Amino acid sequence: MPLAPSFPVMLRTEDGVRIDAAHTPSARTGVGTGVGIVVAHGFTGSWRDRAARRIVHVLSGYGGVIAFDFRGHGRSGGETTVGDLEILDVQAAVRHARVVGYSRIAVVGFSMGAAVAVRHAGLRGGVDAVVAVSGPARWYYRGTKPMRQVHWAIEQPFGRWAARVAKRTRIARGKWDPIPMPPHEAAGLVSPAPLLIVHGDADAFFPLDHARQLYDGANEPKELWIEPGFGHAEAAATPELVRRIGKWISSNFS
Repeated sequence: MPLAPSFPVMLRTEDGVRIDAAHTPSARTGVGTGVGIVVAHGFTGSWRDRAARRIVHVLSGYGGVIAFDFRGHGRSGGETTVGDLEILDVQAAVRHARVVGYSRIAVVGFSMGAAVAVRHAGLRGGVDAVVAVSGPARWYYRGTKPMRQVHWAIEQPFGRWAARVAKRTRIARGKWDPIPMPPHEAAGLVSPAPLLIVHGDADAFFPLDHARQLYDGANEPKELWIEPGFGHAEAAATPELVRRIGKWISSNFS
């Protein structure tokens, strides 16, 4: 099945960073025309990746979709701060969704994008639903081999060079100062917007205690889906799971 057509968009954040994005109108005429879904990818990802584009295609059955590359990723400008200033990137995408006419906005984030989606909703607001898929609850987690590799890429000069060359990801040097509010604390500020937390029991990056910490930190309305056999983020998300997420968004906007 061909993917739904997307139209390129160039956004600009409050701090002046150029953000490469695409708008995919709803695939169902007259269905979900007032619903906009912002999709936020994971670290080193891109809206142009095959897995991300398939997710956008499925979600376009439930509303128009704005997908974008975080700062420092792909064709966007700037450097990634790995979850801090990226809330401004989400804000730019949400603002564009409002401008093109979507009255109800859901943000769906994966991995780093999940952390940013929760932090954006908690600290900036202005969204009507949030879905956090495979997201971390706290910073500096090194308890799995993949996360130790991520920290190597962020902290070491050769790691940053490798990320730039292999993944087109440009990582800002230096440490956070101050340290941003962690996702599990920001989750408590998302209400009254509903929050859905989706996590797999086969996630190689973040174990299930991250999902439970996010859920425990959030206020109602909230839901936690523990998905058997589900791995990590976009690459592991099946069309069936993405359809269930789309239906959850629709049910909260009906």
